[in-house]
Amino acid sequence: MPPGRTQPVCGNDRGRRVSVYDLALFSLNIRFGLADDGPDSWRHRRHFFPVLLKRYPADFYAFQEVNDFQAEDLQAMLAGYRCIGQRKPAPACWQSNLIFYHPRWRCTEKYHFYLSPTPDIPSRFEESKWPRQCTIGIFNHDSLWVVCVNTHFDFAETVQEKSARLIRTRLSTLSVTEPAIIMGDFNTSPDGHCYPIFTRSGPAGKAAASKDESPFKNIFQPPFPATHHGFTGKADEGPIDWILYRGPIVPVERQVVRDAFDGHYPSDHFPLWVRFRWIH
Repeated sequence: MPPGRTQPVCGNDRGRRVSVYDLALFSLNIRFGLADDGPDSWRHRRHFFPVLLKRYPADFYAFQEVNDFQAEDLQAMLAGYRCIGQRKPAPACWQSNLIFYHPRWRCTEKYHFYLSPTPDIPSRFEESKWPRQCTIGIFNHDSLWVVCVNTHFDFAETVQEKSARLIRTRLSTLSVTEPAIIMGDFNTSPDGHCYPIFTRSGPAGKAAASKDESPFKNIFQPPFPATHHGFTGKADEGPIDWILYRGPIVPVERQVVRDAFDGHYPSDHFPLWVRFRWIH
């Protein structure tokens, strides 16, 4: 079933009819366009994206590390899609975490904050090498609601833990908490200390009485696939890009996208694509 399609089927609950909805998402650290990557610079690889995005249609596209001129290119490629997460005004070198969403969806709430002790102003944790951020949107289509999160963590393990707790705390304040999907570049594998903060119960990764107590799951099962390859096509780090989910959705297809174009890759990370099935 194509993404975004509903199909009535007979349920088992006393013969009532239920709807099955397929929800597709695509997540990629796009590699910031100001980087001097020679033949892999943005001006060369941007031409791969129209084909790539057509091959992997999605309701939601999450991109990390996006310079403003890359955002303009992506918006032109994703005609009709709307976007949240872009900081305006922003320094010329700023890298946004963007969520593009299909026009069938309506964004009812959106949030952009910094992974720091003062998340509502541009800032960072003391140990963080760069300012990091998170974009959250609540989306509605007919009777369906979904929370999408897009983030990019720093390198220090202590910062990653604080960032994960901050995101879970923010999620606990939302008017809608399930289903929720977290996408991003976490700069650590699921063996890291921040992963259980998402995948255990409670807003801080501990059992707690909270409307955010439901744990998240990874779309993949161990061993988790590696995703960073430095434009070589050969993974050189662990599984640092994740898609996590919770609520009444089940991944029925998932893929690490390793497509190359004339021997070159769209980014130094492999994209992740998933199709969830949602029965309601």
